Amino acid sequence: MDTTLTSYTLMADQNKRIAETVARERGRLRSFIRRRVPNQSDAEDILQDVFFEFVAAYRLPETIEQVGAWLYRVARNRIIDRFRKKREEPLAGLTGGADEEFWLEEVLPSQDAGPEAAYARGVLLEALYDALAELPSAQRAVFIAHELDGRSFKDMSAESGVGVNTLLARKRYAVRHLQARLQAIYDEFDL
Repeated sequence: MDTTLTSYTLMADQNKRIAETVARERGRLRSFIRRRVPNQSDAEDILQDVFFEFVAAYRLPETIEQVGAWLYRVARNRIIDRFRKKREEPLAGLTGGADEEFWLEEVLPSQDAGPEAAYARGVLLEALYDALAELPSAQRAVFIAHELDGRSFKDMSAESGVGVNTLLARKRYAVRHLQARLQAIYDEFDL
């Protein structure tokens, strides 16, 4: 009976300290998140996630030494996670399920569209190969494997041990670079 009472007292003491910390840090933490996340609903979700994780971590046997610093670090990580998730959606939408359609098919003129389109395609492909050489090797490898070799992100992930989201991000960075490099040529041909 004594251990049950002690356990209950410890739990009540923990609950009190958690409530005090939440009350003390809520306003500053909300402001910190709102300055970085424009959508109020997303900011509130992140704030709730941070406090949920705080309660779970606080109940562990290991103590959190600097609670304020810990909360801000978790908030920053949740913000980064949220932005990563949102940034990956356009790429998945652009590539139609990530494996079926390819970026090059959308930006290169058709081979059957006549001699001017064939010439433009040749110029764009030449510029593309030059721009590919400028990419970091990891981005170039993912772009070539997916766009030119037709390999799926799942297959590349299984073979390399690199996560699908990382591969998607590498391709996204490659596509952004290539778009910037090819835009002047694309505009010149009025494609």
